Amino acid sequence: MTNAACYPTSSLSPALAALAKAVRAGQRAAVARAITLVESKKPAHQADARALLANLLPDTGRAIRVGITGVPGVGKSTTIDVLGSHLTAKGHRVAVLAVDPSSTRTGGSILGDKTRMVNLAADDNAFIRPSPSAGTLGGVAAKTRETMLVCEAAGYDVILVETVGIGQSETAVADLTDIFVALMLPGAGDELQGIKKGLLELADLIAVNKADGDNLARARIAAAEYKAALHILTPASEVWQPPVITYSAATKDGIELLWSHVLDHRTKTTAAGELQEKRRAQQVKWMWAMVDDRLKSRIHNDPLVRARVPALEQAVAEGSLPVSLAADEIAELLGF
Repeated sequence: MTNAACYPTSSLSPALAALAKAVRAGQRAAVARAITLVESKKPAHQADARALLANLLPDTGRAIRVGITGVPGVGKSTTIDVLGSHLTAKGHRVAVLAVDPSSTRTGGSILGDKTRMVNLAADDNAFIRPSPSAGTLGGVAAKTRETMLVCEAAGYDVILVETVGIGQSETAVADLTDIFVALMLPGAGDELQGIKKGLLELADLIAVNKADGDNLARARIAAAEYKAALHILTPASEVWQPPVITYSAATKDGIELLWSHVLDHRTKTTAAGELQEKRRAQQVKWMWAMVDDRLKSRIHNDPLVRARVPALEQAVAEGSLPVSLAADEIAELLGF
């Protein structure tokens, strides 16, 4: 997807050049080091990360990027573990990235991804990386996209991006990926009342999990409910009507069907030019996300702003200073 001629490579220091070479060779330790560099908040590290990504960029863009969401308990981790293992057995190299907006208190990822995906964690052809939120969903999305590029440069040809399925994380992951898969539970009749219309509008594929044993009939009923709900929505694509399937992560029934729909979506949207256009739009969104991230970083790191902010916050909290005037003063301190 990426035209290498469009991206000039940066001259790298010997250490960064060695890291880039190791990443391209698919060395897992090098991939982990590169991602740690990308996630660092230190200005020197950020500059190195930008140079590294510019160098790696020509080797990115060829992977299948799959977003996966679902309510807690739907079986996302088990599904990803089973699907990823299915793909590595077919010769793919799979990277799993987790967008975790819920870890704002500790700054770390809330989920022990490697312990939840025991098969992939031990698979030499798989790489699992949680993304700490650092307090903002936009920041998570930006770092996850950069992490995705590192993994693609390392030769991972399938990228599975998991979201915990709360708030705006679904939209963020949809903006990172080629196809967005919503995992659902049986019992749709009870759940449809609480499902956000926005999630159904985002989904390119709906997969009802736990379609096994006593749940099989309920899963089929749920699938019919979701199909009916989708019929009232206008598809985002001219060539793709989101399918609804049932599967079981526990028995692995339907996993091959799920993947076949992912491939079918890629084939049809690529032929229609929609995938290329979608990725171009995502690039622009990424640009603005990075601008926002850098503006926020400057606000927090500028010494004049940091010295003045406590007094402004106190005045705003007490009601002695209008919010608009406080915002104007901060903007002036930043030279805006």
